[in-house]
Amino acid sequence: MALKLNVIFCSTRPSRAGTPVAEWVDRFAREQGAFEVEMVDLAAFDLPLFDEAAHPAQNRYEHAHTKRWSASVAPADAFVFVTPEYDYFAPAAVINAIQCLYHEWTYKPAAVVSYGGVSGGLRSSQTLRGLLGNLNMMAIAQAVPVPFFTNFIGDDGVFNPNEQTVAGTTTMLKELHKWAVALKPMREPQASA
Repeated sequence: MALKLNVIFCSTRPSRAGTPVAEWVDRFAREQGAFEVEMVDLAAFDLPLFDEAAHPAQNRYEHAHTKRWSASVAPADAFVFVTPEYDYFAPAAVINAIQCLYHEWTYKPAAVVSYGGVSGGLRSSQTLRGLLGNLNMMAIAQAVPVPFFTNFIGDDGVFNPNEQTVAGTTTMLKELHKWAVALKPMREPQASA
């Protein structure tokens, strides 16, 4: 059975401009064939600010929106977060979404594709990677920043990446798969001695 990759589109703004980037990452990951890929649009979950009474590590969710989010994240073996940068930081919506859960992230690898202006959202990527590491995830080094991303969106609304973005994303997906294979045994129940 193929490993499952969730491509999580992190922007929830109604006028978000990065949809073509997220759609391209989803398509490109499917074409590579190493993962069973699911596109996860964070906006579709409409998560409120974390509102569970119990800490996420206790795995006692009361609200339907948290249970639904958990059910989306738990089966994945790896993640690619496709994110913009707001005020030199990752969007509040994705920070909140990550912090709503705990065990669902543990011992899974994650990568970041960021997009923006001159920095390509790299600062957002760095802050996000730090948070992921705090949750016992393996935030791989192969991040893919996409500077001036709107220059690569055609009149048809399709993102047409340059060679560097394609090469970087190819490397990122290969590394993500290696880590997903290596970490899977850590998530499997251990037989007691």
